[in-house]
Amino acid sequence: MADIFDLFAKISKESSVKVKAPIEWLVVGLGNPGRDYVITRHNAGFMAMDVLARKKGVVCDRSRFKALTAECEIAGKGVLLMLPQTYMNLSGEAVREAVQFYKIAPEHILVISDDINLDVGRMRLRTNGSDGGQKGLRSIITLMGFDNFPRLRIGVGKKPHPEMELADWVLSRFTDGELKQLEKLSDIAAECVELYISGKTDEAVRLCNAKHNQL
Repeated sequence: MADIFDLFAKISKESSVKVKAPIEWLVVGLGNPGRDYVITRHNAGFMAMDVLARKKGVVCDRSRFKALTAECEIAGKGVLLMLPQTYMNLSGEAVREAVQFYKIAPEHILVISDDINLDVGRMRLRTNGSDGGQKGLRSIITLMGFDNFPRLRIGVGKKPHPEMELADWVLSRFTDGELKQLEKLSDIAAECVELYISGKTDEAVRLCNAKHNQL
């Protein structure tokens, strides 16, 4: 997988993709900024966004809304890709600024996050729900005042030992084998996002929620 920190750090680089459609969708990959967090479990959302951005021919390198962003088109719709730079627990600050600026409807805010309740190689796509203990989602729900936005959860596995601190687990690095799985899973996640924004909601949910643990 590409070193996503190096990609995100190129603030001065301009994307060659010109977006003509007005921005009406926001896709948010959750994670923590900085090289130390690049391949940690909490950054599964950043990893998936890296793949989606590359597929669309852009780099999330424009600093706006307390985030690194890029614009692209999916199914003729303008989409803002966002990587909050606030650290996970304050992700809602970045989302709120972008949503208020573009006046994006809740159902057009698609958030990609890690999920410790799913094994590595599993994903879930849902149109609403609670934060499930994920603090980035909790920040978004708290600051936005609603939870009826779609979220794509990427499994990062449960704590190996009950006594292990949760923070230590989500900030631990993926193994080489898990990274290979995550790279392939991120391709599927990017496809799910495109299907969802294209209006193929049921197809996106089926693909995302299928078992991918044999990748």
